[in-house]
Amino acid sequence: MTTISKLDYQSPIGIIEISGNHEAIHSILFSEKEKPENYLHADTSLVLQECYHQLDEYFQGKRRDFSIPYEVEGTDFQKGVWKALTDVPYAKTGSYKDIAISIGNEKAIRAVGSANGRNKLSIVIPCHRIIGSNGKLTGYAGGLWRKEWLLEHEKTFEKE
Repeated sequence: MTTISKLDYQSPIGIIEISGNHEAIHSILFSEKEKPENYLHADTSLVLQECYHQLDEYFQGKRRDFSIPYEVEGTDFQKGVWKALTDVPYAKTGSYKDIAISIGNEKAIRAVGSANGRNKLSIVIPCHRIIGSNGKLTGYAGGLWRKEWLLEHEKTFEKE
């Protein structure tokens, strides 16, 4: 079994805990820690280091797409939803219904919402870009205030 390592990234909206091994990232989740506990060091895996640097570039407005290797665990349906989320462009939004239609299951709006909520790769799989059909912000595991911040952040750098 491969050892899972953790690395904390101090973002403008809180600490993000990155978990993974030497092959892939397994999760990127907002943490409620007061301060980082897992720091970059000489033997931090290159995959975790790269994820850290790509998140840093994202928060600086220099990165729109991610190229880190990651692994997701879920049902085929959930994986289909998460794949569809990666097709929502930077600084744009889509609805749960849009995602349901894109995966060929228009009636699965609630199931799409459930899969969205189980996404463990925040920002990289951009579930923050999914809003209600009425245009209102709805559920985000990291908190609605973070979702709003991320959307505004992307709009700020969209034109550059």
